[in-house]
Amino acid sequence: MKNYLIEIVKGFLPFYLFTFLLLSCGPGGNRFRIEGRLRHMNQAEFLIYSPDGGINGIDTIKVHEGRFAYETMLRDPATFVIIFPNFSELAVFGVPGKTAEIKGDASHMKEMTVEGTEDNEEMTKIRMELNRLVPPQIPDAVEAFIKEHRTSQASIYLLKRYFLAENQPDYRKAALLTKMLLTDMPDNGQLIKLDKQLKLFHGTSMKKLTGFTVKDVKGRTVTEKDLKAKANVVSFWASWNYQSTDMQRRLKAKKEKYGDKLAIISVCLDASPADCKRTVVDRDSLKWSTVCDGKMWESPLIAKFGIGDVPANVVIDQKGNIRDRNLSPQKLDELLDKMLKEEK
Repeated sequence: MKNYLIEIVKGFLPFYLFTFLLLSCGPGGNRFRIEGRLRHMNQAEFLIYSPDGGINGIDTIKVHEGRFAYETMLRDPATFVIIFPNFSELAVFGVPGKTAEIKGDASHMKEMTVEGTEDNEEMTKIRMELNRLVPPQIPDAVEAFIKEHRTSQASIYLLKRYFLAENQPDYRKAALLTKMLLTDMPDNGQLIKLDKQLKLFHGTSMKKLTGFTVKDVKGRTVTEKDLKAKANVVSFWASWNYQSTDMQRRLKAKKEKYGDKLAIISVCLDASPADCKRTVVDRDSLKWSTVCDGKMWESPLIAKFGIGDVPANVVIDQKGNIRDRNLSPQKLDELLDKMLKEEK
């Protein structure tokens, strides 16, 4: 009997070994993996974040002899953005149990390809097409892609990137495309939030600052009365978004230059107020209040100011008039310099 059982075990052993090897070849289950190789790159470090909650905060990817790999737990599809040393970005769409493979040449970053899932391969095609177009042609090409790929993660990313994150956002077009995508993806959390934010924006025709009362991460009460300087900025940012953290650094330099002539309130969309206080406010010693209530896109100040994406900013003069909003770093610098040099 004993020998018979041994023979049975031996018979099943190759099957179990094959299964183990098969599972060990990929990320499996609830894991998503990014791997790749870039020619003409030896050692480097990339930053990676997820604008829709695939990972918390910003993480790093180490490059050795041009090769790199990154793996994370993932329960639902998510978007990842890799930031390279030259500050260019690459969107990668994650699916649980899948691997995305990046290939390219470090001297031609725009020509990188991402394979492994349909969304990544479709995104590679549209990126190559956009590389060949002049700027005025890009919005039409992006809109055509979105209309043709109504259930793609890439469409959501492109909508936000080209209709909301530009210097002159097209909120009307973004709202129309969001509603269209929602007909095919009615349960998509990103689209539901985006639709709500865009409705709030269109319902916010605020030309003058109105009252609000919130607590900052140090427990201090913050109101509209804290924005009575010659120039005032409400800055919306998140630790997982490089552009918005860069905006914080620029504002810090402006504050150091102009002192009390410039008032700033930052609104952080991170999920953890404690992490925000520990890793950003305490470390960077910001000389203004940072509000982080952990409600992310559900924060009341997001609704009040009609913010649809980060980074975002609202510039207010000493009389409470809203001078401009959602400016690029360069345009924000120019407007603040102009306001702070104007005569009273």
